[in-house]
Amino acid sequence: MSFTLRDASLADIPAITDIYSESVRNGVATYEIAVPDQAEMTTRFSTITGNSYPYIVAEDADGMVIGYAYASAFRTRSAYRFLVEDSIYLAPEARGRGVGKALLSELIARCTDLGFRQMVAVIGGAHPASIAVHRSTGFVDCGTVKGSGYKFGRWLDTTFMQLALGEGLDTVPADGVYPDTLYGA
Repeated sequence: MSFTLRDASLADIPAITDIYSESVRNGVATYEIAVPDQAEMTTRFSTITGNSYPYIVAEDADGMVIGYAYASAFRTRSAYRFLVEDSIYLAPEARGRGVGKALLSELIARCTDLGFRQMVAVIGGAHPASIAVHRSTGFVDCGTVKGSGYKFGRWLDTTFMQLALGEGLDTVPADGVYPDTLYGA
């Protein structure tokens, strides 16, 4: 499958909403039960990009958005400012074709360049394909929370994985520059 990666824009919100809606209705990557509308997805996009986190899309040769990924705050308490959580969602036709790994690899590179030191994956349903793509980019297991979600009439586990970015824990981050300036540090 031929595809390219680029920065997401507000014009992509309808496609992003469609991809996410399919995941809410049919998957366990998200524990959301009610499908959010475009207005809600626009608000989420604006919050993420307004805090200078990367948000990217994959589009096929015809210019159709087939997946997206973004980094966001794991928690908004200031001590967490060097840690980001990744999120990746793919259209059904893009799954198993390298799109998720390409999006994740680009997200890792961008977060590293921005000065983040750790990335965490919170994998709903302990989904094997998501675990595999994270492992393939260097993530390590951090643990599993059993029965953390209930969707589609069954209990779901959540797997946590982590990747050190850049200098990781080896050095003290720079004061006064992004991401040190997030959340009132």
